[in-house]
Amino acid sequence: MLAQLFIRNIAVIEKAAIDFERGFTVLTGETGAGKSIIIDAIYAVLGERTSRELVRTGAEQASVSALFTDLSAQTKAVLEDLGVPDEEDGSLLIQREIRANGSRSSCKMNGAPATVSMLKTVGATLIDILGQHESYQLLSPEVHGEYVDSFAGTKPLLAEYRAAFDALRRIRRELDEVETDEGEKARKLDILRYQIEELESANPRPGEIDELTQRRDVIRNSERITRCVTEAHLSLSGDDDSDGAVQAVSAAADAVEQAARYAPQLGEVAQQLRDAEYTLSDAADALNDFLDSASFDEAALEEIESRLELLRRLGMKYGAGEEEMLAFLEKAKHSLSEIELSDERRAALLKEYGEKKAEAISLAKRLSVARKASCDKFSKRVMAELSELNMPGVTFTVSQERTPLTGFGCDRIEFLVSANAGEDPKPMSKIASGGELSRIMLAVNTVLSTADSVGTKIFDEVDAGISGEAGHKVGVKLRSVSCRAQVICVTHLAQIAAMADNHLFVEKREENDRTFTDVHSLSEDERVREIARIIGGDDISPLRMKMAEEMLSEGRSA
Repeated sequence: MLAQLFIRNIAVIEKAAIDFERGFTVLTGETGAGKSIIIDAIYAVLGERTSRELVRTGAEQASVSALFTDLSAQTKAVLEDLGVPDEEDGSLLIQREIRANGSRSSCKMNGAPATVSMLKTVGATLIDILGQHESYQLLSPEVHGEYVDSFAGTKPLLAEYRAAFDALRRIRRELDEVETDEGEKARKLDILRYQIEELESANPRPGEIDELTQRRDVIRNSERITRCVTEAHLSLSGDDDSDGAVQAVSAAADAVEQAARYAPQLGEVAQQLRDAEYTLSDAADALNDFLDSASFDEAALEEIESRLELLRRLGMKYGAGEEEMLAFLEKAKHSLSEIELSDERRAALLKEYGEKKAEAISLAKRLSVARKASCDKFSKRVMAELSELNMPGVTFTVSQERTPLTGFGCDRIEFLVSANAGEDPKPMSKIASGGELSRIMLAVNTVLSTADSVGTKIFDEVDAGISGEAGHKVGVKLRSVSCRAQVICVTHLAQIAAMADNHLFVEKREENDRTFTDVHSLSEDERVREIARIIGGDDISPLRMKMAEEMLSEGRSA
């Protein structure tokens, strides 16, 4: 159940701490006092979409905290799956902050960071909110099936069916891809085979372009290279007319070695010169080997240029580098294999499709049978509730029609209503008024309340369009629902307010040109005065006070 709600800087509410009790609680107050803001705050902690417009003018952020106690087994299981830490007393504290600058709101559950989707998942097990919006959902047949499945307990079976149906659609998509036009398939095969043959014939190697480019540059500059290497070799080895650097350094090393016999400190210099001689000699040999082995064949240059041009053309079609070309080749081979094996793949998919379709049809039929067994029972239960809500002449039936397979099964479920005796039931969108919708929704919710485990039910102005005896009957029904779950109701009807176990008053005041909203629990005398105000406005006469006292007395004995 919802034990406490703390609101800060939400619209006209600067700060409010609201304690909720078990049983039936009503919230009353003048129009515009801020009752809807409290509902908006509850929606926020349940993970519903919020707007920065909710943040009080002048504040940087707003926050809502909700404390829940006596958690259901379903809620505990969801919290465990989400990894939310436990509290010693078994409670759950949900916190949400909304920022005025529009940045992402922050959420926590029992102090641990949470996402809005996590709040929504948990919130669905904590609170049901029934308002005018939910009442008008009754006009949409799409939700009628959900109500019947909730009553029949077929939601697990529906989840199993939807898994099979989703798999069926996936297989169908794969079949559509495989079953391409034969002419298109032949064209694709020709293109792929040509691409594969062209790349395999070229047989590009990783790094080949860089290697060929370097060889080409060497051949193009062969004359300059030969001249420079020859000049360097002569400088090192010398010729018939002069000694080279090797001989000069060798002579220097001999001389310093002679001197080192008498001046040992020159020994290191002598060694350096000798090492230099060996290094220069090795370099001279290497240059000589290069001159002997170097091949600068012009024919080889033509071959290299031709190869580079081929790789350039392939690169324009299949990728700038060798790796890209080879990756394209592998992809083309894979695509060719898939098309060539498409007949085998098609046969396998058709077999799989047939098996999955049979499974989906079997599950859909089981769903349909289970729904049919519950529709009549559901109709009778709703009719009984409507009779208690001052609608004894209304006929309520559930239409179940067979359809092709959809995500819902093979049924189309729709609620039909006849508001007057002798008239055939028709879709609710053509029959029900606003007041009738509210009471039908309350009747449906009352029936469903025995099938769910949500601990708190909030009714937001379900008294719209009704008054008098109908209002009294709605109040009695809400009191009845509160025997199974905590009920919180925002109301403008004295008949409903008088039925409550607890009464919260929402009051708006102005101070220093700012609007503030306060929420406080009413004492018995304050309840009499508030109900008298609801009956006749601010002109509270002794007669209206007497009427309020009588209504409270009747409410306690209802």
